[in-house]
Amino acid sequence: MGTKDHWYENATFYAIDVEAFADGDDDGAGDFEGMTDRLDYLESLGIDCIWLLPFYPSPNRDNGYDVTDYYGVDDRYGTLGDFVEFVREADRRGLRVIVDLVVNHTSDQHPWFRKAREDPDSKYRDYYVWREDPPENPDPHRGPVFPGEEDNIWSYDEEAEAFYYHRFYHFQPDLNTANPDVREEIRKIMGFWLELGVSGFRVDAATLMIDNKGGLESTRLDDPHGVLRDMRHFVERRGDDAILFAEADDAPDRLGDYFGNSHGRISPDADAESGVELGEGDEINVMLNFLLDAYLVLALAEREAEPIREVLDILPVPPEGGQWANFLRNYDELNIGRLPENDQQRVFDAFAPDENMRIYGRGIRRRLAPMLDGDADRVRLAYSLLFSLPGAPLLFYGDEIGMGDDLSLPGRNAVRTPMQWSAGKNGGFSSADPEQLVRPVVSGGEYGYETVNVADQRGDPDSLFQWFSRLNRLRAECPEIGHGDCEVLDADDRAVFAHRMTSDHGRVVAVHNLGEERTEATLELDAEPVRLFGDAAFERVADRIGVESDGGEDGSADEWRFELGRYGFCWVRVEESV
Repeated sequence: MGTKDHWYENATFYAIDVEAFADGDDDGAGDFEGMTDRLDYLESLGIDCIWLLPFYPSPNRDNGYDVTDYYGVDDRYGTLGDFVEFVREADRRGLRVIVDLVVNHTSDQHPWFRKAREDPDSKYRDYYVWREDPPENPDPHRGPVFPGEEDNIWSYDEEAEAFYYHRFYHFQPDLNTANPDVREEIRKIMGFWLELGVSGFRVDAATLMIDNKGGLESTRLDDPHGVLRDMRHFVERRGDDAILFAEADDAPDRLGDYFGNSHGRISPDADAESGVELGEGDEINVMLNFLLDAYLVLALAEREAEPIREVLDILPVPPEGGQWANFLRNYDELNIGRLPENDQQRVFDAFAPDENMRIYGRGIRRRLAPMLDGDADRVRLAYSLLFSLPGAPLLFYGDEIGMGDDLSLPGRNAVRTPMQWSAGKNGGFSSADPEQLVRPVVSGGEYGYETVNVADQRGDPDSLFQWFSRLNRLRAECPEIGHGDCEVLDADDRAVFAHRMTSDHGRVVAVHNLGEERTEATLELDAEPVRLFGDAAFERVADRIGVESDGGEDGSADEWRFELGRYGFCWVRVEESV
């Protein structure tokens, strides 16, 4: 039975930190004017949807995730008019825009919190979570999100004469999502931005939004996932095929709950005897795939395919209408905390041998290119693998040219350096004096803007940028990957990962060699392969051997041998579209 196509299932998402992308008014900070001027570049890259990190008015103590006004644009980035013009111009080029929705918490400078601390009888007091005395034995599973930077989740406010709850920084008090008034405020915020043309929201800290905040009875949600389900229903009513794209980093056995699937209500299409739900998910449309990311990086560190096979067995299969967003790096730390401890250490040893490269005891604060020692073959192998796996790929700005990091910057800012557009002043990011820049441009060495920049790579047919442009367009031509069934294929070499994606559109097979040595992989294919991507050689080595077909009857297939070079890969189509 065929499935309904959704735009996001085969989209390539591209995350942008507005303040670090392009400076249009030369004040040293990126803005919407500068981003609008760069839309032709994004169109040429072949991406489908832009995800904007927070751009709202903010003290900017946490990269904009400490919001003071959900209905505006920070003065540094322009005006609401500039934002609308950006969305309009993006739409004209066929590019969608989703925005960060940061409603797990606010800034302590937000008017709601100011009113809450001033007046205990104000309705805003119940917008947050308060206690006269913090618990003596806090839940170890509800500790600070940033260990080493915060040592408590309760902070005392002298004006309110009470402690308030926060899982992030002390200047980011948590909102009480059990309060119906807060839920109504969230709907108003979403409605506002939907009216301005966005295609959805990246829901920040979705796992914490549905938690029993502070462990209090007054904040306990009778139906925790009802928060997300209400948001989804609102977006579907008010948005034109808009989506929820969420950060939900939870235990593997709970991840599927965030997609939703009628929560025990039997679909009209369900099998009456089995009770299997066949309906569409009713919560998050797209979820950031933190688990896959951790295991992919482990596979790259060990140069073996087994971690990929393992994680594909662990991951829940999304219901219809649900999708994973697969990535290798994002704007935060590369979080490997879900790996077993011994595997975490292997990753640290391979990719973050110095303590300065690590953060929070669970993450790596480096970009992928320097993690892989600038090895162009290995970088291409990693992203080819990412784009071929079930889900929708996500790129972080600068990935497409192999940008590096600046480990002299504090915390996660190491990977949030300005985009490198040219070999000119400040890498073409801004004409302001260097000391005025929001953050320094990476300069000198292997990853400096003098060597790694857009202008040089756009003119070079063999550059990483041109390779990504081809990869993005190929991915759009392979809907099997977005909503097909994934089957891992047998390969003798532990370094080889081979898999087949099958849907009504056809079949795509991808073969990747994670190892440094040349190797071969012999696969049984039931149709003649046609090359889509990669330069691995392949040839038929045996005709029509007996195999077990999908229907359980004896079928036949040919054996094909793929010759894979160091970090080699190949995508082939083995069945024409129907």
